[in-house]
Amino acid sequence: PVSRVCGHGFVSYRFNRIQLEVLSVIAQQVLTIQQAKARQAERFMFEGTDLPLRMTCCPFITMNPGYAGRAELPDNLKVLFRTVAMMVPDYAMIGEILLYSMGYTDAKAMAVK
Repeated sequence: PVSRVCGHGFVSYRFNRIQLEVLSVIAQQVLTIQQAKARQAERFMFEGTDLPLRMTCCPFITMNPGYAGRAELPDNLKVLFRTVAMMVPDYAMIGEILLYSMGYTDAKAMAVK
């Protein structure tokens, strides 16, 4: 899948469900693309194919660690991505703030389901 990244974004959902052997191959492919970007190359060799490179290409992955069937990423792949933690938003707080911003004075009680 990474071979189509030469000029586009790439998002892989539940990346850590991929087999370890495949992840190692993907790590090498991502590294090849990142090295070409670091050199600001207009073209680069990707697995024996000369490809054009757009500086806007950027791979993203999502993971749900800690679930059954999920693997830890190999270290050579971890270092290629930045970690961003996400959490479930507090919808009651968001609703309360929106209601206050609209002028409601009892927004806290109204924001609770």
